[in-house]
Amino acid sequence: MIELYTWPTPNGVKIHIMLEETGLEYSVHPVNIQKGDQFDPEFLKLSPNNKMPAMIDTDGPGGEPVSLFESGAMLIYLGEKTGMFYPKDDRLRYETLCWLMFQMGGIGPMLGQNHHFRLHARQMGHEIGYAIERYANETRRLYGVVDKRLADREWLAAGEYTIADMSVYPWLRLRERQGMDLDDFPNLKSWYDVIDARPASRAGAEILVAYRDEVNAELDPGEAQENMFGSAQYARR
Repeated sequence: MIELYTWPTPNGVKIHIMLEETGLEYSVHPVNIQKGDQFDPEFLKLSPNNKMPAMIDTDGPGGEPVSLFESGAMLIYLGEKTGMFYPKDDRLRYETLCWLMFQMGGIGPMLGQNHHFRLHARQMGHEIGYAIERYANETRRLYGVVDKRLADREWLAAGEYTIADMSVYPWLRLRERQGMDLDDFPNLKSWYDVIDARPASRAGAEILVAYRDEVNAELDPGEAQENMFGSAQYARR
């Protein structure tokens, strides 16, 4: 059984999709990052960097429980555990890892900063033109890298759908927040539409969305901002 500690963000959704695709049995434990659940001491035992998702596999290596944090590491683990979406061939596996790390080191951080300065910083009264322009430009550049990669192939790596594709896709679901239009990237758009049509992608993207909307309906925006971007986020624990 996979005990998954998550929230419906791009990093959470990539794990939701992998679990849906593999058919592994799993249980969802909400980590409401707007309300500060990520700072709970019990959660910090699983994820010392107070970031979700995290997970426990009760049937880990040797039949013993194992806990993991960082979504990229979790995708690799699940790929190795199931033998699915993670090539066994050495060359193809390393190719897949390259594009997974591209997402972890580029797509995720840069698009996340785009969201922050285009949306959250503005909501908090900070209009920083240079930051908005910088991360918009970097977002467009990264979209272009993916679009070029897909000019002569169906998938990012290994000639098949892998954890690399799963890791990038959820970030592009938020393209309107990023000021991006998929029509400007035709190869990327074709790839995106195929993944978006997969039942596991649809199911994974919906996990906890209705719950989040319900429990946060009356949440003070200032509380959410404090937990995500204020002193609560930067306190030593």
